[in-house]
This record gives sequence, structure tokens and C-alpha cells, in this order.
Amino acid sequence: MIPLSLRLAVVFVVGACLGSLVNWAIYSLAWRPRAVSPWAPALPEAASRRVMDRLPVLGWLGLRREAALHGHGFWVRPLVLEIVLGVLLTALYWWEVDRLGLIQGQVDGAISPPLWAARLQFLSHALLLCWMLSASFIDIDEKYIPDEITVTGTLLGLAIATVAPMSLLPHVAERAAAPDVGQAISLLGGGQAFGSNGRPLWLEPVTAVSPHAWPPIWAQPLSWQSLIVALGCYWLWCFALAPRIWRGRRGSIFALRLIAARLRRELFRPPLRTLLILGTATIVVAWAFGGVGRWGGEAAWAGLTTALVGLVASGAIVWAVRLIGSAALRREAMGFGDVTLMMMIGVFLGWQACLITFFLAPFAGLVAGVSQFILRRDDVIPYGPFLCLAAATVVVAWAPIWKWAQPLFGMGGLVPLVLVVCLVLLGLILAVWQMIKTALFGRGA
Repeated sequence: MIPLSLRLAVVFVVGACLGSLVNWAIYSLAWRPRAVSPWAPALPEAASRRVMDRLPVLGWLGLRREAALHGHGFWVRPLVLEIVLGVLLTALYWWEVDRLGLIQGQVDGAISPPLWAARLQFLSHALLLCWMLSASFIDIDEKYIPDEITVTGTLLGLAIATVAPMSLLPHVAERAAAPDVGQAISLLGGGQAFGSNGRPLWLEPVTAVSPHAWPPIWAQPLSWQSLIVALGCYWLWCFALAPRIWRGRRGSIFALRLIAARLRRELFRPPLRTLLILGTATIVVAWAFGGVGRWGGEAAWAGLTTALVGLVASGAIVWAVRLIGSAALRREAMGFGDVTLMMMIGVFLGWQACLITFFLAPFAGLVAGVSQFILRRDDVIPYGPFLCLAAATVVVAWAPIWKWAQPLFGMGGLVPLVLVVCLVLLGLILAVWQMIKTALFGRGA
């Protein structure tokens, strides 16, 4: 019963406060930290920070006194960021919760889906936006994405997907029987909503197998198949976080033995050891209660499994592009931070949305990359911001995108085949691009 205008005002204020958190992360978690955020320790030569300095937006006006230490106009970008994040979250709340923009567009006619599900989706996407903004600005400043952002964001996404599975992107399904994970959709005037085939409509999260129904064997109590999938995905993530450097000068066997020794050392000491043990234990506990329907165990296990599959599948796409691009260009084509960033996004959005994000991101970075190369002969651009921009676009336009993409993802095994073909074509395009650069600008281009 709270008026929409008041709710939007509250969201703006909360967004500005979250902007303060984002600014703290940008300046404190960077490779070269700077004491710019009012929540970070001040430089010894700076005046003591005041309580008013920590107010969102307004606090930066007082911090202008530190311009001699941080540079002229240093306060402009963080101030604008807090305002913009407040505006973005306000617009996102209006679109997702008030207009039901991610759900209503998937069906014809007026429906009344569970409003609490839309609120959970907004909360999840708001947090994802904060983490993506932090990673993007650090990537712009330093061409580096810290694990402190991607790891914490991944763990947060896994927790949200487990506790609130309906926070995942929505899927309006027409099913004859009630799904294992989902809620009934009502008509705007009351009563059960039905689809074009005369079957009831259900609001489901986009699971790892969507648009298909959750596999019955995975919905059974203590399903070993789903446990193996979940643990395998989590262990692959831990493997991806471990440092690996290929040193092939003394042969492949020696390089593999060196990597194995490094992995063994890293995985058996903090922090990876802690992540591995606690994460494995948490997954096993969630699996053990996955068949307890009265506690929502099926939904929680489906949410966690979906997030873990999204984690690995999304990261594997970018990881493959990184390997193919490096081989075609004969230098590192993409930092591994982009891989862990995409893994984090995959936890929140699922592998289907991230596959679409992967194809949209190059268009977002094409103009910037070509312009930079023409003007400065520099084709090294931070790719993380474009991945984040494409992911945000997919979220906002999810209803028409998913309505169009459902038949494609329903083809099952054809999807990975198409992806492999696209990756091969990408390698060929990059190889041709490298030859053109060498012919025009010389071998050092």
C-alpha cells in the first residue's frame, strides 16, 4: 500500500548508499589502492575525515578539500557514480517490480504473477549491478579485475540462488502439472491463467535445463547424479581460481608437472582450501535436504545447481575464447579476470542468459576497440565493462529475448554444436585480423 513515488525515493537513497560501497571497492580493491573513499583510511597528510564526508553524494562536496592529494576533480566521478546508481536502481525497480517487465512480456494478455518473485529478482539484479560496476571501473582504470570482487560476488550469487531460487531470471511455462520449482500465475482479475494450449501457466526460474522442466531424476531425494554435477562445477571453479602458469620451454611434460605441483600447493592452503572445504560441505548439506518438500528443499537445490552450472558454463565460454584468441593473435587476447567475471555473472543469470551476453558483448566493444586502434594503434581494451553492459542489457530486455530464444535452447544438443562452430569461426576471424594488422603496420602491430 506504500505509494510508488515513495518506494522509488527509498530505492534511490539505497542506491546512492550502495554507490558508496561501489566507490569503496573501486579505490580499495584495485591493484594500486588509493585512499579516496571516505570509508578508507585517510592519508597521513590529509585532514581527519568527518561524519558528513561519509554521506552519499553530499560527502564528496566536502572531500574536495583533498584535491591537492588526489588530483583536481577527483571527486566528480564518484559523486556522479552514486547519483547514477541511485537512478539506475530506481528505474530497474520500476521496470521489474512495478511494470513486471521481465515477466509480462513473455505472455499475451494481462496476468498477475507472484509479486514477491519480482522483488527477489530485483534484489538479485541490484546486487549484481553493484558488483559489475566495481569490476568495470577497476578494469577501466587498471585493465585488471580483482578476485576479491568476482569471488565474493560468486559466493553471494550462490547463496541467493539457494535461499531464494525465484530470484533467478523468470520463465513463464505452460505445463499440465505443477512443476517441481515454480509458482502458479493468476489472471489480473483473479483465477488461474492458462496458455494458448489450454494448460496452466507457471512462473519458474530459468533453471539449468530451461525451457525444459526440471529433470524428475534430479528432483528425487538424494539424487547422486545432481550431486556429482554440482560438486564437479564447484571444484572446477576452485581449479580456475588457482594460479596456473604454462612454462613450456622444458617440454610439455615438465610444464604439466609444474602446474600440478602448483595446484596441489595452492589447493591445500588458505584461502582456496577454505573455499574448497566449506563450499563442498555446504553443497552436500543442501543436497541432503533437497528432497524435503515442506522446507522448500527441491527449489533450493534446483537454484543452487542452476547457479553452479551457470558458473562453469559461462566461464567456459570466455575461457575458450581466451585460449582461441591467444592462439590466433599469438599473445594474450583476454585476461583471466574476464573469465572469473563471467563466472560470477553466470551464477546470477544462468548459462542461457550468459550465452546471449557473450554474443552481445563484442557489439558493445566494437566501436570503442576500432576507434582506439585507428586513433592510437592500440587494440588492448578492457573487455570486462562490455561483458557487464551486455549482461545488463539482457536483464532489462529479458522478456522479448527469452521469448525469442526459447525454441533455440529447447533444441538440446544442437546448442553446444552451434557454439563450437562459432568459436572456430571466431578463431579464423582473429587469425585473419592478425594478418591484416601485420601487413598494414608491421610484425609488431
